[in-house]
Amino acid sequence: MEKIAVIGAGSWGIALAQLLAGNGHQVTVWSIIEDEINMLKEKHEHVDKLPGVKLDESIEYTTDLKEAVTGKKLIVLAVPSPFTRSTSASMKEYISDDQIIVNVAKGIEESTLMTLSQVIEDEIKNVPVCVLSGPSHAEEVGRGLPTTVVVGAKKKEDAQFIQNLFMNEVFRVYISPDILGIELGAALKNVVALAAGIADGLGFGDNTKAALITRGITEIARLGMAMGGKFETFCGLTGIGDLIVTCASMHSRNRRAGILIGQGKTYEEAMAEVKMVVEGVYSAKAAIKLAEKYNVKLPIIEEVNHILFEGQPAKEALVNLMLRDKKVEHPDLEW
Repeated sequence: MEKIAVIGAGSWGIALAQLLAGNGHQVTVWSIIEDEINMLKEKHEHVDKLPGVKLDESIEYTTDLKEAVTGKKLIVLAVPSPFTRSTSASMKEYISDDQIIVNVAKGIEESTLMTLSQVIEDEIKNVPVCVLSGPSHAEEVGRGLPTTVVVGAKKKEDAQFIQNLFMNEVFRVYISPDILGIELGAALKNVVALAAGIADGLGFGDNTKAALITRGITEIARLGMAMGGKFETFCGLTGIGDLIVTCASMHSRNRRAGILIGQGKTYEEAMAEVKMVVEGVYSAKAAIKLAEKYNVKLPIIEEVNHILFEGQPAKEALVNLMLRDKKVEHPDLEW
């Protein structure tokens, strides 16, 4: 049994806390929101974000960040991506060298173009920072439905340690050294999922979605490999796997927000209706800045940016994609 802190009491943090408690670990959940912690203590259920999932009564809850992280071997950082830096800065004085942080949020910091693990390392020195990602909706993990993810770490032994803590008969965990590829796949798929949702909101069909998924993973891999990620990662669970589930499922907040945008709402109105942080909105601008930096073309992600931030009608974006210059699908193949 290990002592584990889960920092962030959103749906994903709570689902992972439930999983880890079920695996026999001593889990403490932190949230900055006092009403949320009181609700969890009283009801043993997150009635707003994970209704119907009754939580293990051994899980402890606190608003005291020092209490949450002190003496915990593993810290699961599960706050939304816009709050990764501020939360890391707040807890760094309580972190010791013998702890491990695993980030489970997905995104890119727009102001620095850092991945979230790089943001954490920028704030907290000399502590291993790992990542956990994959096609894993909290609503299904919380209910114990079979799910598979990947842990990325610089040291194999750290990845194996986390693998052993999380893995059970319904939650299979692979390990990988490609932290960068895992994080880029996780962040950029949210932007493509917005596009898939917009297409749904416009009333388009399965052909459209298949095209967006297929060409979307091409864009993600193109940028990811230019930055140093590995091709195999984008073919795996945190690339095409996560992209498929995020584009296809109504559990996906990015797809749901995209549907609303396709129906004519602004991204602000869509996020307000979804009532959760829509990570793809925050990653979209960062993706374009990275594309410019690495001289990579991302036509789908470019059009998403035009829709979100420049007021371009969604149907016009589709026409722009369909009538781009004629292309060869795989230029490296010989005739």
